[in-house]
Amino acid sequence: ETLLDFLVHVLQVPPDQIYRIPGPLDLAAFFRIAEQPGFETLKCEPWPPQPSPEFPPGERVIDVIAQRDVLLLHPYESFEPVVRLIEEAAEDPDVLAIKQTLYRTSRESPIVAALMRAAENGKHVTAIVELKARFDEARNIAWARRLEEAGAQVIYGVKGLKTHAKCCLIVRRGGDLGIQRFVHFGTGNYNESTARLYSDVSLMTADPDLGEDAVSFFNAITGYSQPQRYRKLEAAPLTLRDTLLDLIQVEIEQARDGLPAKIYAKINALVDPVLIDALYQASQSGVQIRLNVRGICCLRPGVKKLSENIEVTSIVDRFLEHARVIYFHHGGDSRVFIASADWMPRNLDRRIELLVPVEDPYCVERLTDSLEVYFRDNAKSRRLLSDGSHARVEPDKGEPTVRAQQELYEQIRAAAAEPRTRQRTMFEPHLPPDSED
Repeated sequence: ETLLDFLVHVLQVPPDQIYRIPGPLDLAAFFRIAEQPGFETLKCEPWPPQPSPEFPPGERVIDVIAQRDVLLLHPYESFEPVVRLIEEAAEDPDVLAIKQTLYRTSRESPIVAALMRAAENGKHVTAIVELKARFDEARNIAWARRLEEAGAQVIYGVKGLKTHAKCCLIVRRGGDLGIQRFVHFGTGNYNESTARLYSDVSLMTADPDLGEDAVSFFNAITGYSQPQRYRKLEAAPLTLRDTLLDLIQVEIEQARDGLPAKIYAKINALVDPVLIDALYQASQSGVQIRLNVRGICCLRPGVKKLSENIEVTSIVDRFLEHARVIYFHHGGDSRVFIASADWMPRNLDRRIELLVPVEDPYCVERLTDSLEVYFRDNAKSRRLLSDGSHARVEPDKGEPTVRAQQELYEQIRAAAAEPRTRQRTMFEPHLPPDSED
């Protein structure tokens, strides 16, 4: 009471602005206690990130990406290949340029250090450093200054917009192949520390169209050209919402024709009224809609004659669910995307965001399989009810318990132990004996 009286007197705080809480104000200080040895039985079983079997030991990341697209599911799979890609590019004499967005980075970022080395090695390095990243403003300013001192071109975001897209472009001489472009797209930040705690997706590709789109994207946000329609990418605040609306409309038309129609999405927030209205219309047309929304959701599922075909769940578990993954049945020709944007007006109207198609069949399969696991969760999942409340999802009698994060980790750990080699399928027909004459 003496301390409280002193603070009230010194700070001139009125009584109606004093709140008493049972317990400490800032629990972050307890992290250091939890990190101390001892009481191991009270701690979670360690789930260290697993190495991706896509990258054989001793093989360069860029050489693997040149052969095929690679999709990584973090934090189950290590973020290390993403860091290594940029570190390799910084030292590769054939790499001409590296362009990268930086929204949130770690305190001792190896990615920023690699960009600085690349600039010092004479490569053209462009860093889009967002100074308006909440809570990271001071750190980003410090990194921007160091990048400039190393010789990199630093762009401090775009006037009136927050650059939230996650993209890294590497331009490289490819001998007989000419200029090659390698791109990393992500749903999370270029932060190797939070990549161990957040559930995110990385797509690494040498797809020529996505490479051209990445060039156009960086040219637009650095002021070298005006924004334009891309070959495969969709960007906010230009076309991203309209593209989602068009894809929802396709499902509506399919359902009205009596054909299968499905929309599955895993996002962090659903607030945008235009998209919510489109989902209501889709539900009324018979489209099956399953949404996994970690945070705020302004849509009401299960309302008669409005949203009876919409199911909304939320998973809060060991890792922070942060990935944005969207699936449209699209008449059987599935369209699958990852995105940096949530379905909120701030993301779709006031931020630079990217919607990225995933086209490699194996990558598509991995993403859709992971979505199915999330929707089967009956251990850490809550279902949003039509009255706005949440109910815990529990297994039915005799049904196995499914904890999505644990199942995904165990699947990936098993795959890391027995690397899966992807090879082009060859067909050799069985011919009758007399056909050989």
